[in-house]
Amino acid sequence: MKKLINGLLWLVFTLLVSSRFATAASVPFTPPSERGHPLSQQPWPKNSFLTIAYHDVEDGGADQRYLAVRTSALIEQMNWLRDNGYQPVSVQQILDAHRHKGTLPPKAVLLSFDDGYSSFYTRVWPLLKAWKWPALWAPVGSWVDSPAHKPIDFGGLPTAREKFATWEMVKEVSDSGLVEIGSHTWNAHFGISANPQGSLEPAMTSRYYDPNTKHYENTKQFEQRISTDIKKITDKLTRVIGKSPRVLVWPYGAENGTSLALAQRQGYTMAFTLNDGLGHADNLMTLPRVLISGNPSLQSFVTDITQTGDQAAVRMIHVDLDYVYDPNPHQQQKNIDQLIQRVFDLRVTHVFLQAFADPQGNGLVKSLYFPNRHLPVRADLFNFVSWQLQNRANVKVFAWMPVLAFDLDKNLPRVAGEEGHTAEQGAYKRLSPWSPEARQQITEIYQDLAANASLNGILFHDDAVLTDFEDSSPQALQAYKEAGFPASISAIRQSPAVLSRWSTYKSQVLIDFTQYLMHAVREIRGPHVESARNIYAQPVLNPESEQWTAQNLAQFIRSYRWTVPMAMPEMENIPASEQARWLKQVVERIKQIPGGLDKTIIELQSVDWHRPTMAQSLSDRQLIEWIETLQLLGVRNYGYYPDNFLTNKPALSSIRPYLSSAWYPAHD
Repeated sequence: MKKLINGLLWLVFTLLVSSRFATAASVPFTPPSERGHPLSQQPWPKNSFLTIAYHDVEDGGADQRYLAVRTSALIEQMNWLRDNGYQPVSVQQILDAHRHKGTLPPKAVLLSFDDGYSSFYTRVWPLLKAWKWPALWAPVGSWVDSPAHKPIDFGGLPTAREKFATWEMVKEVSDSGLVEIGSHTWNAHFGISANPQGSLEPAMTSRYYDPNTKHYENTKQFEQRISTDIKKITDKLTRVIGKSPRVLVWPYGAENGTSLALAQRQGYTMAFTLNDGLGHADNLMTLPRVLISGNPSLQSFVTDITQTGDQAAVRMIHVDLDYVYDPNPHQQQKNIDQLIQRVFDLRVTHVFLQAFADPQGNGLVKSLYFPNRHLPVRADLFNFVSWQLQNRANVKVFAWMPVLAFDLDKNLPRVAGEEGHTAEQGAYKRLSPWSPEARQQITEIYQDLAANASLNGILFHDDAVLTDFEDSSPQALQAYKEAGFPASISAIRQSPAVLSRWSTYKSQVLIDFTQYLMHAVREIRGPHVESARNIYAQPVLNPESEQWTAQNLAQFIRSYRWTVPMAMPEMENIPASEQARWLKQVVERIKQIPGGLDKTIIELQSVDWHRPTMAQSLSDRQLIEWIETLQLLGVRNYGYYPDNFLTNKPALSSIRPYLSSAWYPAHD
């Protein structure tokens, strides 16, 4: 209950702009007809395509240990695709579109089959030949290479050898010209121990943790293990089919930037995940697929296919890992289980999860929850909790990370204020973003997070802020000079035009640095990792406040996948009678930017930090009223901070109908 306020910064920003807001009319209802149409009801973008991921195909019961569908169901699904205008395409057609040698047809669809089951040869291939439909088949090399009559270890499940294909089958279907043979790795389709708690995470994307030595494999060891596997499957497929494979299909759909780079060095030009959405010929290295599992009914299949590409509503809770941590390991595990059960029960889509420790609540980060090169590890906890949330609660996890407020080497330059405007008590103590040494160490912290944790995104904390008297460190002043500004902040402030240009320049410097950090994360963890950044309410409502924050709403929306405005009425001292209209102002300002609502997640507050510690929690009714206001304004993406799962605040029974249609369909 701490990081989002930091005392005087908030008070200064609020006082500077509080008198400038006009009173709005009562909150209107935005009818559905004015809220836009889902992508599924619009023509697909040019050169887009849908990929469907199948596994085993069986005539009888569909064994879900192998994610099987019945042959009759596959035929029914293919018939529906054909009858509803979907047009099958090959990997070669997609590559040609990528190279501007052709254009994909409307509603292009690629069928893919994983693992290397013999059913592809006996059941699927005859259908493909009869209908002249191309497909992608990606076998696991070690399974296909197993000797005759020797059971295969299928993730700990002994499986009859005949369940899987032979190399002769692979060559025959490849020679037909209808089937592209891809790599599903040689022997990396299993989970490895990836943290001290023993989580089994995909071998292609995770660093192995040795419980005996209590050490992770290092970067060199990880790269050697992955390179060896990729080379072995690549060499084998090249010998069998007479050409180098071009397509990598990630086991479990989990991608990794380091592994992908190693695959590209060995000639791979396409890579498939199990992420949501349509693929596009312009971006072939992180292609989504629709996973077919549970032998779905035709109705369920049609729903999954037709809704592909639609942006689901984001419902988010923001969680302090400080609440989870406990020096007693048994109590800590109880806390973890309690958090995961609550997230599962809430049915939210996203969790913003603290990756840094701040037990004092002053925003200065002295330790982290993941192994790294520069700060103590309070507990190696983030990866375990993140993985559990993703797999047990089915949510996307964003690592909530500071940008500048790290307590690193005392000799590193800090943000300084000119003319007596030093950092006020309670304000963030930040490293200077113009210091190459500080930037390097911060980048290395982010790299270590990416190497040691499973995550879906990064939420950049609100410490990435600069007032109109900051930064006056020597490195910053030199940068201003090189950018054509006067040599001192006092000189800059003498001209309103120069002050405005300087504010925009600082905003862009902070954006560029966070983009650089995202690049460092994606290089290691994968291109799928999404970016998000908190923004204060004042820069949303009043663009002039960029001078006091170095934050700009329009720039944020252009620069990040998600902009997260902290729309917290009590934080901003908005009277109760004005709060609905104030939220309307926030939303209307976002709507003025094209695509604004589709790229923002509005963050409400569940506590009032102005109150004494023991009485900070707001009433559930207050939070619900704010959510209802957002819903009436057509806002679909929202959440709140903090969620206190230990004390059931806000109360699960009260809040969950406003977060998920699982509990009350009218609220989605």
